[in-house]
Amino acid sequence: MNRLKHLVPDSLAARLVFLLAIAIIAANIIALAVLAFQQQSFDQQAREEREIERIAALIPAMEAVNVQLRRVIARDASTRFARVRVEDAPLLTETATGTRSRYIASQLAETLGRQDVSVAIIDRPLPPGADRNGATHADQVIAITIPLSARNGQPEWLNVVTNGAPSRAGRVDSRPFLTVLSLSLLSVLGVAIILARHLTRPLSQLSEAAQAAGRGDHTVRVPETGAREMRQAARAFNAMQAEISQFDAERMRMLAAVGHDLRTPMTSLRIRAEMVDDDELREAMVRTLDEMTVMADGLISYAREGQDAEKMEPLDLGKLLRQLCQDRGATCDVASGVEVTGRRVGLGRAIGNLVDNALRYGEVAKVTLTQDRHNAIVTIEDNGPGIPPDRHKAMFQPFTRGDDSRSLETGGAGLGLSIARTIIVAHGGSIDLANREQGGLRATVKLPLTRQA
Repeated sequence: MNRLKHLVPDSLAARLVFLLAIAIIAANIIALAVLAFQQQSFDQQAREEREIERIAALIPAMEAVNVQLRRVIARDASTRFARVRVEDAPLLTETATGTRSRYIASQLAETLGRQDVSVAIIDRPLPPGADRNGATHADQVIAITIPLSARNGQPEWLNVVTNGAPSRAGRVDSRPFLTVLSLSLLSVLGVAIILARHLTRPLSQLSEAAQAAGRGDHTVRVPETGAREMRQAARAFNAMQAEISQFDAERMRMLAAVGHDLRTPMTSLRIRAEMVDDDELREAMVRTLDEMTVMADGLISYAREGQDAEKMEPLDLGKLLRQLCQDRGATCDVASGVEVTGRRVGLGRAIGNLVDNALRYGEVAKVTLTQDRHNAIVTIEDNGPGIPPDRHKAMFQPFTRGDDSRSLETGGAGLGLSIARTIIVAHGGSIDLANREQGGLRATVKLPLTRQA
């Protein structure tokens, strides 16, 4: 069963073409079998017609000569397929009841203009071990008896036992069959391929759009074209995307409003805290308010990235990374000619957050850029304390920080990685964290390369 699964193509279009090819081949094989059976029947009928004509030609000749010449004519008329004898006793006394026997008898009677013709189809067993064209059943022969006019007062009969001319055993010339099969396959499969592509194109578009939606791009829509079912699926997908976009927009607006509204009371509280006489209490209050300010600013930044309306455009990723590293004092080792499609400000913010984190917690940051067949690969490495492996995925959640060394005292509200991941996923990419063997953290970003036309 597993082997059969490997033989079946994976894509819907290929499966449709494959099934059509199997159906065409099966239909032609069935047609070939029917044709072979019909040809065998036609050959058999033709042999019987020839035998009837030969026997009908013998009777007038034998009626016109004496006894001795009759036997000479019969001997000369015998072949390896037919035994013809003039004998004193009949081989048959009446026609058998079979359809073939009655048909041959009626044809002979009509040709000779007489009704005293007896015909029978006789099963003659094959000799032991014989193999006649692979046959294992009894061989059939035609027995015919026709009375002749008496000579010297002695009645005589013409007895014929024949199996006719050799048959082709239902064989059909394979060359015309193969030609017809090839032409039918080429024509039908050509149309099938065009039809399959037409039918599956909306499915491919829906699949690509669903993948983009899974990466966080809620602006993608599917053309509502194709068959009725595909139009319905496209409309349902587009409606879902619209609802998700509206929900996300409302959520981001709420976060931005909360972050913005928190600033005013925190500013007022800070002014009041500065007026506290107790130095220790004043410092504690100011420090707490500073942390709250950082969190409010992070909320506003996070909401702003979620509502980013910047247009996508081809970008020289190496040039963008070199500028980021130069502005932040990071080490840069990037390949040239690596182009992606994205938002310049958004990608700069995402990768800039990663570089800032590396510099903040690891003191140094090394940025490298390579590529494989499908993706641009950006790595940002630092020499910091790293993050426990079981917390790598959790680090991308909002307001999540690493170990104690990554506290608000070094800046940040735990939104940098979350913002970076939101932007990168919206570009169809991915981001992963891993601890380096020699110490420090490595962030790996993969972005799809721009497709060349």
